[in-house]
Parts: sequence; C-alpha cells; structure tokens
Amino acid sequence: MRVLITGGGGFLGQKLARKLADAGTVRGRAVSELVLVDLAEPAAVDADFKVTTRAADIADDHVLGGVFDAPFDVIWHLAAVVSGGAEADFDLGLRVNLMGTLGVMQAARAQGNQPVVVYASSVAVHGGEAPDVVLDGVELNPQTSYGAQKAMGELLLNDMTRKGFIDGRGLRLPTVSIRPGKANAAASSFMSGIFREPLQGEASNCPVSGDYPIWHTAPRTVTANLQLAAELDGAAFGANRNINLPGRTDTVAEMIAAMTAVAGPEAEARITWNRDTSVEKIVLGWRGRFRPEKGLALGFAADESFENSVRWFLEDDHRDLA
Repeated sequence: MRVLITGGGGFLGQKLARKLADAGTVRGRAVSELVLVDLAEPAAVDADFKVTTRAADIADDHVLGGVFDAPFDVIWHLAAVVSGGAEADFDLGLRVNLMGTLGVMQAARAQGNQPVVVYASSVAVHGGEAPDVVLDGVELNPQTSYGAQKAMGELLLNDMTRKGFIDGRGLRLPTVSIRPGKANAAASSFMSGIFREPLQGEASNCPVSGDYPIWHTAPRTVTANLQLAAELDGAAFGANRNINLPGRTDTVAEMIAAMTAVAGPEAEARITWNRDTSVEKIVLGWRGRFRPEKGLALGFAADESFENSVRWFLEDDHRDLA
C-alpha cells in the first residue's frame, strides 16, 4: 500500500502522517511507503514503514510526473494556496488550486489502478444566495476565488470518479481552529490567531466583531475525518462524492469565553479589536451555519465544544515561550 499526501509539510499533512504512522494500515492493508510532498521538503515522521519526503511543485507537470514514479493506492490532496493568498493573487490561485489539482488527478488517473483520492475542499464553496443554514445539496455559489477554485476541483473529482479513473471523496472542511504554527495568508487565520497567540503569551488582533459566527472544527477532529474518508466505501457517498464535513457554530465571543473557561482570563486580555475591512470582505461572505446530515450519517465526527479544542491545543501544539 503506497500512500501520498500533497501538502505533506503543512500542519494537517503532518498530523495525518503521524496518524497513519500510528495506525500502520489504510483500508485494511499495511502501508509500505508514505510519500510526503510540499513546495518545501516536508519534515519526516517516525514510522515502521518507509517515509519519503520530496520538495515538488504540484502545478509543474514535469515535477509531478517524478512524484508519480510508481502507483499510489491512496492519495490525500491537501496542497493549496489559502483563501487570502488566492484572492490577492488570482493567477497563483488558479495555477495551484485548479491546475495543480487537475494535475494530481490526471496523474492519479494515468496510473490505471483507480486510486482512492481524498480531496480537501472548503465550505468557502458556499455563499451568495445560499440559505443562512446550509443544507446538503445546496447549490454552490462561492464568493471568493479560493472558493471558486475549490468548487471546480469538486467537479473534476466527481467526473473522474464517474468515469472510473479515480475513487474520489471530497471533504468541505470547516475553519480549522486552533491551528498550530504561525499565521498564514488565509483570511480565516485570525480564527486561530486570537486563541493561539494569546494562549502562548502574545497579543493578537481580531478584525471582526464578537458576534461573527464561525463554522469550525478542531485539528484532532478534522485529521480523524480525513483518515475516515479513505476508509469508507466510495459508493456510500452517492452520486455527489463531495460532502459538507460536520463542525459546530460558535460566535467569536463564545469561543473566547470557552478559552477563558479552560485557561483563565489572561489570554483574553491579550486580544485587540481593530477592524480589518479586507478580511471582512472575504469572511463575511462565508456561511457560518450548516446542517451536514450526510456527513454525520457516514460517520464523520463533529466537535462537542470549543473548550475541547482549547484543551487539545494545549496538549498537542502549545509551545513553551519560557
């Protein structure tokens, strides 16, 4: 069983790689090799099987061909230019999020073994005239370039699955909070930053009001859901292989209150409240309430509370600044 993770140097790619290392199997078969690919060479993970790390540009067909030098059985496609970056640089977003995704799926198709492909989409595919509570089957109407590029990837995934080229499963990820590491170019970056930095003794600004609702999930939960997506029978997803992952809705103020309940009042005191209209322009177009009945029926998990997310961050990703 050969496994590939694109975006294998990112925090989700690394967490998923460690989960696979612990499990040792995917779809009931022992992993023989795990290949981690990112623009910069990813960190390796300790495992009882072979782990290969490669620096590769997935939007370069020649480079991508070198990655697919032997067939993969399961592919997690996580690599992307994040929301704020794709909005600021339209051509870069197209190159990576659309053409890079097409390249990965075409390379998977060319293998001829119909590999399982788990595609990390986003709830940013919803917007515009979508209802306040998004139900399964609501028409996609993204209001950002990132959301549009992810929606196009979903269509590719569906059609290549219908044709029998791949066995695709697309997951529309909620905002992942609390993300470890440094802030990135995602418009949603503050949704982790206002907890991550204050919990580690640093100031952080919230660019939206406290009543802004966030559809979110914890790193532990989304990693487990990514792992489950590959294990399920693809036919269980139905004609549309793309689903809204479970999450939960809390306002910024409710999430801050949850952080305070777990960690005390010191962290909240480090949050500033300076409006950023460029961030608002993007995130206010996203939907904050979903009813993901299909995802729940398939066994994907939702978080019980943001308090758990805070506790898990402190256990898994908190860094000692002393």
